[in-house]
Amino acid sequence: MTPKTFKIKSFGCQMNVYDGERMAELLGQQGMSAAAESDDADLVVLNTCHIREKAAEKAYSDVGRLKREDGSKPLVALAGCVAQAEGAEAQRRSSLIDIVVGPQAYHRLPEMVREASRGGRPVDTDMPAISKFDALPARRRASPSAFLTVQEGCDKFCTYCVVPYTRGAEISRPWDDIVEEAQALVDAGAREIVLLGQNVNAWAHDGRHLADLIRALAEMDDLARIRYTTSHPADMTDELIAAHGEVEKLMPYLHLPVQSGSNRILKAMNRSHTAESYLRTLEKMRAVRPDIALSGDFIVGFPGETEEDFEATLQIVDEVRYASAYSFKYSARPGTPAAVMEDQIPREALDERLYRLQERINAHQLAFNRSKVGADTQILIERKGKHAGQMVGRSPWLQSVHVDTSARPGDILDVTLVAAGPNSMTGAIRRKEAA
Repeated sequence: MTPKTFKIKSFGCQMNVYDGERMAELLGQQGMSAAAESDDADLVVLNTCHIREKAAEKAYSDVGRLKREDGSKPLVALAGCVAQAEGAEAQRRSSLIDIVVGPQAYHRLPEMVREASRGGRPVDTDMPAISKFDALPARRRASPSAFLTVQEGCDKFCTYCVVPYTRGAEISRPWDDIVEEAQALVDAGAREIVLLGQNVNAWAHDGRHLADLIRALAEMDDLARIRYTTSHPADMTDELIAAHGEVEKLMPYLHLPVQSGSNRILKAMNRSHTAESYLRTLEKMRAVRPDIALSGDFIVGFPGETEEDFEATLQIVDEVRYASAYSFKYSARPGTPAAVMEDQIPREALDERLYRLQERINAHQLAFNRSKVGADTQILIERKGKHAGQMVGRSPWLQSVHVDTSARPGDILDVTLVAAGPNSMTGAIRRKEAA
């Protein structure tokens, strides 16, 4: 029997969130409706992430929990990067999995669901050059802040990373397709668009680059804000940096992963930048946009990392003074060069270094938030808060701001930031003075 309801559970990065939204649109186009919980769904899609060690084991555990007390189960689709890495092996490991579909093939999901409903067990982990976007439905609904994938894959081959193997080589969507989807999102209610890519600032098409795309999208009347993530230091061009100082709608926020402050470790990671070149890039950014909020990624305990290497990471955190950052213990990914390197770091050392790093990051994040107290700015309302009459919006610097208001999602409010916590701000509505 063809499923009538579905539940999509996305794990991991923002690109997985985007892919989950697009799969939901595909299934909705087939007349299916979204269920609130997996227990209520005829079809459950697990849109998986492979960024951590034991990702596959976690995915199989998630699959096992879909079996119900009465012995029944929904139709189960394993999607995303674990599906790409496991392929047909996934169904040999778990008889509960009916469909295996990789991140470049999910446009075939409705067809695969029909096949599985007839008793088939379809698998598709092909990686065609971006053809899936041509098969996706038009965007008809959008949240106030909407994701838009413009680039996929990676050619950098960092020694710890599985992305080149699960998402493929770097490919850029065509200019016209992106602009068309962006306009559809704006028409559907988006006030902010977040451009996505594994290396989003590597986007290029017909001689045009990300800075050109940003400038074109900024011409859309009802689009108020533009962001992009995730960037690679090697692709941070002077033209893109200049756009931050010249395009008003481009928000003062940059997520630029460095991973380590040690040049020795950066070389072992096959990162193409040094700590010094990374800092020079941020100096250029602050020169054109002094109020920029900087964010980064860090891996602690990469194979061979000494205490001196780790201290270099703490030093770069102190020098940059990140407004926010993501930090992780090194996690071996099967098939990557780093997984078989010598001098793997003991788990106790990983835990201790991560704790020290996060303490330092959190201190700088709180200091950044406190520096914005008293600032007059605007927030984009996104959702209801925990308390009656409270809404939550985003500042230009991507902070969550709680404010008492009757405004609705999508509204942009003038506020004064009046209090700061480690993870959010409090705002007060700024009343316009009488003429």
